[in-house]
Amino acid sequence: MAKFDCNWCSKCCEDFGEFITIERQMDDCDYYCRYGITDEIFPVHVQPEYADDIEEEFMNMDPKAADRPARKGCIFSRKNPQHPGLACAIYDTRPTICREFKCYRMLIHHKTSPELRGRIIGINELRTHDEALQAIWEEKIAHLPHPIHGLNPDKKIVHGHEAHIHAHINEIEHGEHGDDSDWVNNVVEVLAAHGYHGDPVE
Repeated sequence: MAKFDCNWCSKCCEDFGEFITIERQMDDCDYYCRYGITDEIFPVHVQPEYADDIEEEFMNMDPKAADRPARKGCIFSRKNPQHPGLACAIYDTRPTICREFKCYRMLIHHKTSPELRGRIIGINELRTHDEALQAIWEEKIAHLPHPIHGLNPDKKIVHGHEAHIHAHINEIEHGEHGDDSDWVNNVVEVLAAHGYHGDPVE
């Protein structure tokens, strides 16, 4: 099993974070928030170095203003003073959806080279520049049955970003993508039959 390695790209903060809203402020650093998809209410503690910026933004929000611009990403994402990208102002108290998120779940190498050839994102996306691997994905793997089947709680088919969010919520509620060990094993076998090594991420 490969170890998940976060590179602080902050894309998850932009995608999942836009559903985090502040319900009320308790004091300078403490807030109650809601995660819009699961309706989870959770307390957060803002790290002191970000407290003034977040309080100012929260105080300037007017939920009744019809023409207010939609905020892209999470209100708790801030410029990282130590590294490129963004930092999380509530990292130690971040919600479950953030705490358990892994943006990729399998690394793929060719058996003749240690060079990384691709990453599997969720259950329905491959990121690769390897045309042969892309063809294998489209012809042999993309149509493999999976226990989630891209369904939301209302049993409607969902695709793309929405499917990725629902798959992640299912992962949190029922374990690693439900029990999809058969799907993982099938993917690894297909890759192996074509000269690739699939390394699931823990």
